[in-house]
Amino acid sequence: MESTLSLQSNLYPKVTPAGAYYAVSSDASSASRVLLYGLLKAAPSETISSEKLLAWADTSDINSALNLLYRLQRLEFLYGDEQVSTEDTNLSDEQLPDLLAQLSNVGKALLADENGLYFANAGFHHEAAEELGLLASEIAGVEAKHQLLIKNNLHIHHSAWGICDPSGQSELTFFPLYVGTTKLILVIGGMPDLNKEAFVTLVKALYNRYGSRTSVTV
Repeated sequence: MESTLSLQSNLYPKVTPAGAYYAVSSDASSASRVLLYGLLKAAPSETISSEKLLAWADTSDINSALNLLYRLQRLEFLYGDEQVSTEDTNLSDEQLPDLLAQLSNVGKALLADENGLYFANAGFHHEAAEELGLLASEIAGVEAKHQLLIKNNLHIHHSAWGICDPSGQSELTFFPLYVGTTKLILVIGGMPDLNKEAFVTLVKALYNRYGSRTSVTV
């Protein structure tokens, strides 16, 4: 049965914060992540077309690509915009803290690699940031070690770990981020707020650095 879906021309595809988080929250392979990866690495000036959609989705089947696009749109993982984005995603380590600070209600956040070395920091003192980077690496190891218990036995399909107060409010949260074959840990002090454009810009900036190393396949 042929798809009745069609593309609206002259629209710029935009990934939402929810879509960006889904893309980097796991290294599990899926067609949805492949398409989101393609969109996150696309130039802001690229409008959607059948040819580009096939490339972004890494498929030769236009019907399956259209249906996937429609499904992700219904999930509010992406949308089409008539305005081109003017955001700059070629950010240096010195520019990342401004984005990171927006993801916390107290302006504290940092990024570390899986070896515990932090390379961007907002709000934490240097000594604390060094220790948090090491702690983030250890927590990422624990999360990976106990994936079968958490996902298969407890049916918890989230990879973030946090320290909460008695009311359940987060005081420190560790978010593993998978960008290509690179694993990073986003550490947020206070209440995290990833539901904003600053998170999408951060993910795109990380893809500019590490996205070419992607090994995700359908």
